[in-house]
Amino acid sequence: MSLNEFFELGFIIKYINTHSTELTENTIVTLFSVGAILCAVIAYLLGSINFAIIISGKTYKQDIRDYGSKNAGMTNMMRVYGKRAAAFTLLGDALKAIVAGLIGYAFLGQLGAYIAGCGCVIGHMFPVFFKFRGGKGVVTAAMSIMMCNPYVFLILVILFVLIVAMTKYISLGSVMCVLIYPFILNGMDTWLSGGCPYVLFALLISVLVIFKHRENIKRLREGTESKFSFKKSVKSGDKNNQDK
Repeated sequence: MSLNEFFELGFIIKYINTHSTELTENTIVTLFSVGAILCAVIAYLLGSINFAIIISGKTYKQDIRDYGSKNAGMTNMMRVYGKRAAAFTLLGDALKAIVAGLIGYAFLGQLGAYIAGCGCVIGHMFPVFFKFRGGKGVVTAAMSIMMCNPYVFLILVILFVLIVAMTKYISLGSVMCVLIYPFILNGMDTWLSGGCPYVLFALLISVLVIFKHRENIKRLREGTESKFSFKKSVKSGDKNNQDK
């Protein structure tokens, strides 16, 4: 299998195409369905490995979900424990999305990568290992987008940096980027190949991320949302000093 076939088709679709005359329709449907289910389930389990919760528990003997904004993600780790903890959280959340994307490519090519990306984001937000209380999925979603379409990812990163640089609101940058993500993906794929079969996956990621940011959106409207800083704003040992 060539590298191009790996990213376009994956092993299962390649096998189906190669042996199409030998396989029955039921066998083809079964192979495809099993591949899709494996992509989703494996990616979900990878996404459920929440590094913010693991790092806060192992290193600080605390649960990040009890401090700051109570979100199990990189931004809250930065506010509560500082740059080092945030960097390791960012690295872990990024790597699990990358691995999930590669697994998706291996099974079903680009379609598998989109399925795995959604599965990983859902796992991060609702982790089976941590009572379904996870993070907001921004880093995991961003890396999943990168694995599926690096050009769309680059556009969104530029927009995210500009929005955050101007406003200091991580949440606003995140919400705005996922809001326009399906439109950028649809526009770029339509321009390059005449159609976009993956826009439904983009819409699912957008809905999930916006849903997890509903409290941030409320605070943005009320003018009470916390602005991002590279300094710790919450003492991890003081439960009474929490960023609401």
